[in-house]
Amino acid sequence: MGKKTNIALAIAAASAAAWAGSKAISKPQQREEKQALQYDRPIIIAHRGGAHLAPEHTVLAFEKSAQLGVDGFEIDIRLTKDEEIIVFHDATVERTTDGYGLVADMTLAEINALNHGYHFEDLQGGNPYRDVKTDVVTLRELLESYPNMLVNIDIKDAPDTYEGSLMPSKLWRLIEELSAENRVIVTSLYGEQIDRFNLYAQNQVALGAGESDVRKAFTAFSSQFGHLYHPKVDVFQLPPKSGVVTLDSPKFIQFLNNLNIPVHYWTINDETTMNKLIHNGAKGIITDRPDIAVELLKTQE
Repeated sequence: MGKKTNIALAIAAASAAAWAGSKAISKPQQREEKQALQYDRPIIIAHRGGAHLAPEHTVLAFEKSAQLGVDGFEIDIRLTKDEEIIVFHDATVERTTDGYGLVADMTLAEINALNHGYHFEDLQGGNPYRDVKTDVVTLRELLESYPNMLVNIDIKDAPDTYEGSLMPSKLWRLIEELSAENRVIVTSLYGEQIDRFNLYAQNQVALGAGESDVRKAFTAFSSQFGHLYHPKVDVFQLPPKSGVVTLDSPKFIQFLNNLNIPVHYWTINDETTMNKLIHNGAKGIITDRPDIAVELLKTQE
């Protein structure tokens, strides 16, 4: 037996011993189930209120999706110049309104003066709201208007900005004031924002996974050391695929489900993919087309 073979066998033996040792001292730790995530069927969450059916993040979108019978809304939030939390995705207003400039440089009144349906294109390619004034929605207004709706809140302001530094505490104070702890999910692309928010919330609110959480979970799942993964979030919201990595396999979904972590997929707008994901074990579909998703679930009842 050659020297290289002996080295390879030694490494393999050491790896096996490390794996066995870690299994003995570390057990998978399930997350405590949050009330906001307790449901007995896949749920439908309208992405930005249902962005293909009405201008995103507007009263028109939320009303239409609520009438269709969705279970919740997926929304993004930003802070205005006068420190109001508004339901808005982009850092600037150009894409969705007839104005221009940074949200952070504008007051709520200035943003409300814009038409938030100006660039909306309907399913037929028309612009039905170009001459119909539609306003921005504040997070307070949304939570007060839909007290029985699950609201998935994505913090968009980066932690190294002034707005981002204020958002976690201001968001927590609003949720606490409205007693909305059990009907919201808070997440962010920035894991630091999730951690900052939870310093105030102290695990009273369901937390969604940031990018670093997804990387850690998938690495644990795809290695022999999945038992070492101890999640610090309550729900994963994922695309079916990220680059060359497939994130919608039944085994990965089950890996997370075994830890009391449901998986929601975005942004799913066709019936075929919705069907596949539900069959694979997805607990939520985040969609711009809640009309399709709601009808699909009716056929499966």
